[in-house]
Amino acid sequence: MGSDDGAGAGEKALRPFRSRNTQRARELRSAATPAERRLWRFLSGGQLGAKFSRQMPVGPWFADFLCRELRLVIELDGFSHDARPEHDAARDRWMAANGYRLLRFVNGEEMEDVEGVVTAIRVVVEASLADDRKAHP
Repeated sequence: MGSDDGAGAGEKALRPFRSRNTQRARELRSAATPAERRLWRFLSGGQLGAKFSRQMPVGPWFADFLCRELRLVIELDGFSHDARPEHDAARDRWMAANGYRLLRFVNGEEMEDVEGVVTAIRVVVEASLADDRKAHP
């Protein structure tokens, strides 16, 4: 007899649908801070050699910027992060436990020295890409 997974002979079983909070992601993108909008100009379109997306769901969290290929999350912290350090710590632990690398910058740092922030991100992206090439020649 056939299996109960709904797949016929020679067909793959469908993975269960996992809803993503797309509406919340849209809201976050619309409400982006000036620092997020400014950094996005440097991250969009693969300018640093990797594709980034904005305000993406990652597990129970939303990443300001996410490179899925490199499992790299970029966070820009504003005043709301000052009031909730335990929230950020829990998020950092979850990201690390699930194989994500997290780079965190303060909005003021990005606004004062965007070139320095972009350079720091580029260094990590290039090193990660080089490591991937070594691991998968």
